[in-house]
Amino acid sequence: MSTTASTRTPLSPTPRSTVTRLKDRARTDRADLDAVLDAGLICHLGVVLGGSPVVLPTVYGRDGDTIYLHGSTGAGNMRAACTGDISLAVTHVDGLVYARSAMHFSMNYRSAVVRGRPVEITDPDQRLHALQVIVEHAAPGSWDRVRPPSKKELAATIVLALDLTEASVKIRNGGPGDDPSDIATGGVWAGVLPLQQTWGTPIPSPDLDPGIETPTTVLDRTTAAPAMV
Repeated sequence: MSTTASTRTPLSPTPRSTVTRLKDRARTDRADLDAVLDAGLICHLGVVLGGSPVVLPTVYGRDGDTIYLHGSTGAGNMRAACTGDISLAVTHVDGLVYARSAMHFSMNYRSAVVRGRPVEITDPDQRLHALQVIVEHAAPGSWDRVRPPSKKELAATIVLALDLTEASVKIRNGGPGDDPSDIATGGVWAGVLPLQQTWGTPIPSPDLDPGIETPTTVLDRTTAAPAMV
């Protein structure tokens, strides 16, 4: 499901998704939202469960202007997500910013927050598509080489679609924003300590049949350039 940039609504179209603090870090281009979401592996899903808010790490996948989520039919957070608005956040920390004063310590980061009311997907073909998007987001190249979900597995799974209409993005990069007086005083180191996340060496399952090689799609991730956290 592709959407051309010329037809996509800019970010922050509603009051509750408009950045109100540190507006210079806000982004309104949906390409920035795509980049933050596509670089993540999990989101933090906020729902109201039993009258109280709860935030849980959740696997997701993006297709165009839709995020797909899935979970057990027995999971309270997924049932709660079916009945009201949710909040979904993805954050990448790219570095720690050391300043000359305690109040100016910061982090370089990329973050996205999406709000809205998800829709449960019941159509069998759409459910399979959504699950494929989620699997391919986390483990590219895997869907076509493994066993597809069984009827029993599908019956035990809730699949949700969340539209990206209400979303905000904030990005900070660069060095510390020290006060001129602290810079003039000197004597304290200031700068950025970058933070990166890399894949390790694949570990084969101990019950793997002899002669099965590690898929290229797995090996390619270990040789790619380091990804920012």
